[in-house]
Amino acid sequence: MNTGPGAARRLTLAGPAGRWLLVATVLGSGMALLDTTMVIVALPAIGRTLGGGLSTQQWVLDAYLITLAGLVLLGGALGDVAGHGRVFLTGAVAFGVTSAICGVAPSGAVLIVARLFQGAAASLLVPGALALVSTSFSGEERGRAIGAWSGISGLATVIGPLLGGLLVDHAGWRWVFLINIPLAAAAVAAALRHLPHEVRSTTLTADLDLGGALTATAGLGLVACGLIEAHHIGAALTVGALVLGLALLVAFGVIESRRERPLLPLSLFALRGYAVANLTTLLVYGALSAALFLVVLELQQVTGYSALASGAAIFPITLLLFLLSPRLGGLVSKMGTRRPVTLGPIVAALGLLLFLRVSAPASYLTVVLPAAVVFGAGLALTAAPLTTALLGAVPSTRAGIASGVNNAVTRVAGLIAVAAVPLAAGLSGAADAGGNGFTSGFHHAMLISAVLCLLGGAVSFVGLRPPRHPAPASEAAPE
Repeated sequence: MNTGPGAARRLTLAGPAGRWLLVATVLGSGMALLDTTMVIVALPAIGRTLGGGLSTQQWVLDAYLITLAGLVLLGGALGDVAGHGRVFLTGAVAFGVTSAICGVAPSGAVLIVARLFQGAAASLLVPGALALVSTSFSGEERGRAIGAWSGISGLATVIGPLLGGLLVDHAGWRWVFLINIPLAAAAVAAALRHLPHEVRSTTLTADLDLGGALTATAGLGLVACGLIEAHHIGAALTVGALVLGLALLVAFGVIESRRERPLLPLSLFALRGYAVANLTTLLVYGALSAALFLVVLELQQVTGYSALASGAAIFPITLLLFLLSPRLGGLVSKMGTRRPVTLGPIVAALGLLLFLRVSAPASYLTVVLPAAVVFGAGLALTAAPLTTALLGAVPSTRAGIASGVNNAVTRVAGLIAVAAVPLAAGLSGAADAGGNGFTSGFHHAMLISAVLCLLGGAVSFVGLRPPRHPAPASEAAPE
């Protein structure tokens, strides 16, 4: 690894160093993206092996999201002062090690703790990968590199459900985690040889808001605990956990408001378009996370689908997001962001309502596939215009931090939805996700998720301003 001081060496995709750096960052970010969908498909098998019922399955997802959401902004800031290459390498090594621990976990408790540390590793890996690409290339090469990184990394999300299903059915659920070991090793090997020189700050601790990050992480963890364990710990402890968790999140806001260089610039939320876009993100991506989680459980543990079949069932959702989102982004130039970000969540809600037809037995072609296609189309219609609305609401100089905060909001949405929707649907405390009782709760959860999508569309309709006419395209600043 080249770590000497001095100006950063700019790379090109035509050169071997640039290509290998792209390989390293794609492998790094790809691991984190693969992890999300593969683990969802593996949850029923994990439950059969380690026990613990629905709450253990919730924790396996949420433990990872607690530390990733709570620490991802700190990971980005750490790269700014310690060097993005160093942070990326640390994250890649840590992700490989924690994945190995997850893969050999003898109990649900060990797996959950390992997932907490895996999420912390991802909080270094995810922002470090993009930052390395952004800072190592310049001009047109930067745009090409970011586009290539984004497109290839996005394939990880698409293939995740199918790859996870194949691994679970033919090698066992532990390989959903163990597959990260060779990927991490390859990312480290490529990065060690080809990282550019970096300029690093000598004031490491002075620039880091460690207290704020830990406060946010603890707050998210307590809120998740109160929601997931409500059935087991009783009303008093549930209320106590929720109150203390919310108090810590408020304290995090206070900490950020008083810092000169906060992890979370609260001033961003004073911008109407940005605040509205993040609220829509919270609602729609919360519905997505809850739906993916519970659809897989319903299909595998009630209707008898294999892991691969359930992965194939949700595959159209990720595929449509990947294929259609960039193309549908062109709608913004024609109609602004308000209409697609209003219509998209409504279409997604219709897809969730179609999942109400799922019960044992459930035909894939006539029941599951139409629901997945409509849901995925709605999400695809939403995604790119929502990102445009978000970034169009902030000055270009703050686009990086604005995008990073929105990424954290997406993780928080998944964390809260996976913990809260099963509780609201009457599934909390289920010893085993199976039978007609679970199907009834699953249907309630799909209704709740559909309402979240409809609320997201309503927030966009009310909060985003319609495009001003007449106005030249070059002057139109979408919100």
